[in-house]
Amino acid sequence: MTYSELKSLIQNYLENTETTFVTDLPQIIQQAENRILRTVRLPVFRKNVGGTLTSDNEYLATPTDFLSNYSLSFTSSSKQTFLLFKDVNFIREAYPNRATTSAPKHYALFDNSSFIVGPTPDSNYTVELHYYYSPASITAGADSGTTWLATNAKNTLLYGSILEGYTYMKGEPDLMAMYEKRYEQALSRLKELGEGQNTTDQYRDDQYRIRRS
Repeated sequence: MTYSELKSLIQNYLENTETTFVTDLPQIIQQAENRILRTVRLPVFRKNVGGTLTSDNEYLATPTDFLSNYSLSFTSSSKQTFLLFKDVNFIREAYPNRATTSAPKHYALFDNSSFIVGPTPDSNYTVELHYYYSPASITAGADSGTTWLATNAKNTLLYGSILEGYTYMKGEPDLMAMYEKRYEQALSRLKELGEGQNTTDQYRDDQYRIRRS
């Protein structure tokens, strides 16, 4: 499904080609994408990046497309060490003197743009961050463009966009409930794929089975 096809389907489903609605479609679609990405964890949106913890600096910047973290590790003398994730209060209490330096043991998400580690690094360390990222929106490309969600989760993206669009229109509660149900059904199948089938294999867990009714 291309960006153009998605926009046309939304307008056709909601029978709305009003100028303001059409102008706001990119924002409506982005809201649907954000809702999906924050509800289901899809392995395709995992990423690894390298960076550097700087001596005497307890902060490490997050990537611009960062949504949430999976792991943070550093390498020293060819040995990879994974830091334990805690909250900021733990870091502050466990390492109250920021001038005391050593190899980091813990990390926390300090704010929207940085991590904090403890203790404060005593040297420069090469780090690897494994994280869940926010992919480029389908609205960022041309009308002929597509994305992973538009290709592999068409119904979830479509009904998510219709739901957001109908909310924008302040639609009737009964139709709102129907679109919500359709969206939740599509989302459930996507979660089953991303958080179920893509997190197991048949070697250890045997073939995927549906419970008999």
